[in-house]
Amino acid sequence: MKEISSHISTGSVPLQKHPSSFAPFDFQPRTRVISGRGVLSRLGSLVRELSGSRVMLVTDPGILKTGHPDRALTHMRESGLEIFTFSEVRENPDSRLIMDATDFARANKIDFVVALGGGSSMDCAKGVNFLLTNGGTMSDYKGYGKAPQPMLPSIGIPTTSGTGSEAQSYALISEAKTQTKMACGDPKAAFRIAILDPELTLSQPKMVAAVTGIDAIAHALESFVCLRRNPWSNTLAKEAWRLLSGAFPIIFTDPENIEARWSMLWGAHLAGMAIENSMLGAAHASGNPFTAHYGITHGVAVSLMLPHVIRYNGDIVSDYYDELACPTAEKGKGAEFLATEVDRLATIAGLPRRLRDVGISQSIFPILAEEAMQQWTGTFNPRPLTEDALIGLYELAW
Repeated sequence: MKEISSHISTGSVPLQKHPSSFAPFDFQPRTRVISGRGVLSRLGSLVRELSGSRVMLVTDPGILKTGHPDRALTHMRESGLEIFTFSEVRENPDSRLIMDATDFARANKIDFVVALGGGSSMDCAKGVNFLLTNGGTMSDYKGYGKAPQPMLPSIGIPTTSGTGSEAQSYALISEAKTQTKMACGDPKAAFRIAILDPELTLSQPKMVAAVTGIDAIAHALESFVCLRRNPWSNTLAKEAWRLLSGAFPIIFTDPENIEARWSMLWGAHLAGMAIENSMLGAAHASGNPFTAHYGITHGVAVSLMLPHVIRYNGDIVSDYYDELACPTAEKGKGAEFLATEVDRLATIAGLPRRLRDVGISQSIFPILAEEAMQQWTGTFNPRPLTEDALIGLYELAW
């Protein structure tokens, strides 16, 4: 197996001590956060507060079985609202699904959107808001700030502790023909309100808790070191890592532990806020092509690459990783501590740890690397990426 050092030069500009301490940032919270046990009961009054009357509830078939949408419908109907439920959301929503959901919204003349579920439901709801209010197709909004018209008010209610999408102004939508992921963002797409009710996360199947939780951990670790890091995003990411790393093992040994569930939900939200105020890195860039080619769940894809990306970045941002490592870790060894810790957490959750274990062939590495280089998130990785470097990372992960 080739060493990754054979794929990329180790030369770099000497890193100053925490340059992000002086990095400029512009923080403008767009989403009101309401958190606590049972706060779903406030949904109807909150929609009314934002002048909604004809509400589109966006969810998925699995969430329907939990009964959470029924409770949401009851609370909204008690407030005299008309509700139209779109429950056909699939994992990794694509542009065709968004168009179908938009047709549903348009036919029912909705004036408000509520997303209830995981990141896919959140992304679908945002996608509908783009097309319903601004027209066109999702590819028109790839990038940021391309929606000139106002959008409908919306509320995001996560039932998983993972994407933190309820804290972000981006929708991650796949292009239907190629399954290439498009990040479509606009300040107006952010939810006006996020409802964080830990009781809703108790219904997560073990594997859903695993793949969403490890994704949130990746958000915290990548946003903390990305090139757009700043004092605010680092504060959010560091607290997210503290909460998530402590609670993640507990939800598998004591799944009814509501404090651990709240720590996961709040940690995922903070990590989502960190992304919103910075960006991600090479673990997401290198993992996303797995989903397009093999249908591998996003959280699994990212977790397979994360330890290797951490080690790859280690020489460049060693002091940042030292800050996140446990106090007893040797100075300068934070990257190795974190990479090992990610592997430990993923193993506890029963997630695969090698590319060969999920059926990825070595012969496709050049194609995966080429596609990973097109991922926007990769441009924010603290250590520059090349196709050869990505192939080296895939070899290490295989």
